[in-house]
Amino acid sequence: MSELSGDSVSLDVETIYLGGKEHIIRTGSGSISVIVYGDPEKPALVTYPDLALNHMSCFQGLFFCPDAAALLLHNFCVYHISPPGHELGAAAVCASDPVPSVDDLADQILEVLNYFRLGTVMCMGVMAGAYILALFAMKYRDRVIGLILVSPLCKAPSWTEWICNKVMSNLLYYYGMSGLLKDCLLYRYFSKNVRGGADFQESDIVQACRRLLDERQSTNVQRFLQAIDRRPDITGGLKKLRCRTLVFVGDESPFHSEALHMATNLDRRYSALVEVQACGSMVTEEQPHALLIPMEYFLLGYGLHKPSKFNGSPRSPLSPTCIAPELLSPESMGLKLKPIKTRISSQR
Repeated sequence: MSELSGDSVSLDVETIYLGGKEHIIRTGSGSISVIVYGDPEKPALVTYPDLALNHMSCFQGLFFCPDAAALLLHNFCVYHISPPGHELGAAAVCASDPVPSVDDLADQILEVLNYFRLGTVMCMGVMAGAYILALFAMKYRDRVIGLILVSPLCKAPSWTEWICNKVMSNLLYYYGMSGLLKDCLLYRYFSKNVRGGADFQESDIVQACRRLLDERQSTNVQRFLQAIDRRPDITGGLKKLRCRTLVFVGDESPFHSEALHMATNLDRRYSALVEVQACGSMVTEEQPHALLIPMEYFLLGYGLHKPSKFNGSPRSPLSPTCIAPELLSPESMGLKLKPIKTRISSQR
């Protein structure tokens, strides 16, 4: 059934993802898909994936990890936002539509929050999605209570990334979602250990991701790539963020140095860095268990906790007024500002 609200249109369609519902919301920069799962009376967790991904290919591993699912789904109503045209079954975006900028994509998040009448939210993003959410938090500081960023981008593209983006853009334009293009994306997402090689096969998560990439419309992926390729450096605004921030990065991520740069420029009183060993960029899929303990300590600062077997599901307050000042330090979060090794390197 459709719901009408001002300039927004929401079409509720049952999805296979944990029983959630899809809402197609018309914004000033085009329509986007939002998958909603959980009790809307609970605090909101907004997620945003990386290039060519959606909630199924970027966050499924995390939410299918029993302990992580218990922590997150117990405390939050989850709003999975997909980049324009990246949702399951999306048609190609009209070629005459203007390519949105990263500011446009951040403004879309505000429109989503307003549509669902959400106040302050927790945000979780991966790579390009982490950049969009960090930019959103800078533009609309009173709407974000916390950031969980996985292998985040924050600077303008380096020469290496710029060249890689140009190669991917040309592959998308001339060949669509070709095997070579998918190899470039998988290099962006995963460590060598799971991507496979001459001596061993791709892991199941990489094979599953490769299949899901087949469903993307190449023109839609190219539009998001163009937006990310034109992104400005947001380093200067990082220390002005009012919310606590938890940064994860795989030590084999192509964006490892950029994530360290971001962590260095965040206010150290309210931020912490976790380096995941023997892992690529997409920690949410490759090593989702590595996120659990740091997230538990991080969320404890908001009065949020993992459920016990016998407790019901509380309405957990998500407000800075309920945070004791001593809980705002990294030490009280159980985290160190230097990288935390979460796994011993495997033998290569």
